[in-house]
Amino acid sequence: MGFLSCGISKAGYLEKEAPRLEDWLNKNQNGQMSYMDNHFDTRLDPTLLVDDAKSVVSLLFNYYPKDFQGSESYKIAKYAYGEDYHHVVKDKLKELLFSIQSEIGEVAGRAFVDSAPILEKAWAAKSGLGWVGKNSNLLTQKVGSFYFIAELIIDLDLEYDYATTDHCGTCTACIDACPTEAIVAPYVVDGSKCISYFTIELKENIPDEMKGKFDDWAFGCDICQDVCPWNKFSKSHNEPLFSPNPNLLTMSKKEWTEITEETFRVVFKNSPLKRAKYKGIKRNIDFLQ
Repeated sequence: MGFLSCGISKAGYLEKEAPRLEDWLNKNQNGQMSYMDNHFDTRLDPTLLVDDAKSVVSLLFNYYPKDFQGSESYKIAKYAYGEDYHHVVKDKLKELLFSIQSEIGEVAGRAFVDSAPILEKAWAAKSGLGWVGKNSNLLTQKVGSFYFIAELIIDLDLEYDYATTDHCGTCTACIDACPTEAIVAPYVVDGSKCISYFTIELKENIPDEMKGKFDDWAFGCDICQDVCPWNKFSKSHNEPLFSPNPNLLTMSKKEWTEITEETFRVVFKNSPLKRAKYKGIKRNIDFLQ
């Protein structure tokens, strides 16, 4: 089905993550992402999401592109080059669940792709798919970090995997490179300082003190991934639905500045950029000028 890898953990309460999540929320490092305050217990315990849950099946799906935007353009995060991953990956997850049911019989469960209160990186790390790095992304030695994380939570007892070890070592490349100093400590990202937060999640005007710090990022940001040494092992995906509209790769700054709502709808049909909407992208472009 195209997934990079799969790991399995016993469903249960994430005791180690509970104090970290509570501390992060208490420091308001979620900014205006108020939804992060909701469903605290559910985030930590998948058995509250799926009745009689026994296993969390974590999967990775590559999105590293073959072709990239031109250097004289406003930048968008690589995950947003193609169609919205929520739909693309979730369809594959449902297919996987159906194949499990076809093979084994009646198995109840739910598919999740960044769409429910689940600590996805924690489960992927617990399942041995990688470790959570200093930039708070899941990192994997063989393929870096340019992938989506998805889960099946099912009522089936399985053989469980084990966590891997941390391979960040003394490297601080991501911390040093972040222009807004959002990585406030190793393994801790203040979401309210992140360029992705400002360009996607924040609905009001971007604070003036951030002027000149965005390095031309108009939607999301890949800096802490681009500088990570493990991403030299990234290989391009082969998912047609993640291929960008050719116009995106050639758009100049002038074309971004002059983009009309009609062009936006055509170029970014079914794109993650629709989350920020035309109005949000225009705000971001205006801020970068």
